[in-house]
Amino acid sequence: MRSFQIFLGILAVLLPSFSWADHPRPWQMYYQSPVTPVMEHLYDFHLTLLVIEGAIIFLVAVLLIYVIVRFRASRNTAPSKVAHNTLLEVIWTAIPVLVLVFIAFPSFKILYMMDVTPKADLTIKAIGNQWYWTYEYPDHNIHFDSNIIPDDQLKPGQSRLFEVDNRVIVPTHTNIRVITTSSDVIHSWAIPAFGVKRDSVPGRLNETWFNVNKEGVYYGQCSELCGVKHGFMPIVVEAVSQAEFDKWLASQKNPTQAPHAG
Repeated sequence: MRSFQIFLGILAVLLPSFSWADHPRPWQMYYQSPVTPVMEHLYDFHLTLLVIEGAIIFLVAVLLIYVIVRFRASRNTAPSKVAHNTLLEVIWTAIPVLVLVFIAFPSFKILYMMDVTPKADLTIKAIGNQWYWTYEYPDHNIHFDSNIIPDDQLKPGQSRLFEVDNRVIVPTHTNIRVITTSSDVIHSWAIPAFGVKRDSVPGRLNETWFNVNKEGVYYGQCSELCGVKHGFMPIVVEAVSQAEFDKWLASQKNPTQAPHAG
């Protein structure tokens, strides 16, 4: 009974680490919940790889144990002098090739999906600066800076190092094209739940895209070492309904109203 209670206690500690969320949780050991087509494909591909890797590890472990037991010195005083086995060599060459081919096809599909931006309904430009982000909505003549909220200004319920003063607002079920660059050093615009990570390079425009299928607030971070405050460049994207997004756009037409705050 005591052992069972200990097991339940350990389980209670570990289960939250596997919870899916829009931002990291303490002791989280798995992906955040995928909310874009790209991340959903990456998630499924990851599970497929885990099955393949598990099968390979199991097979190698079984063969290793068999060889250790079957051919131990105490049972084989005269060592085998067999150096080659054509059939075995063909098998252990062909099987890895087939596994790699099986892995290659879905990975190429995902790479293509990540690299080729479909027709965009909305374009956002993300400019990396030391150490904050500037966002532009060129189709709507909107631009603003997004800075981390200092610890002493955080509101109850807000997460340290994740919150910003101005969030990126996007509509759900919409193809969003993100064009990113930098004004100084190399940064990287990345949001795990979107399956998006694109370097922001000075003098160069890089492009990525996402389509959020669930309303919510999603957190990311500059993912390229960019200086002493690299860890203080959070990215916050709030996905809302089209109606709410239209209201937000209308509010930006009024210069007396600031962009959406976190």
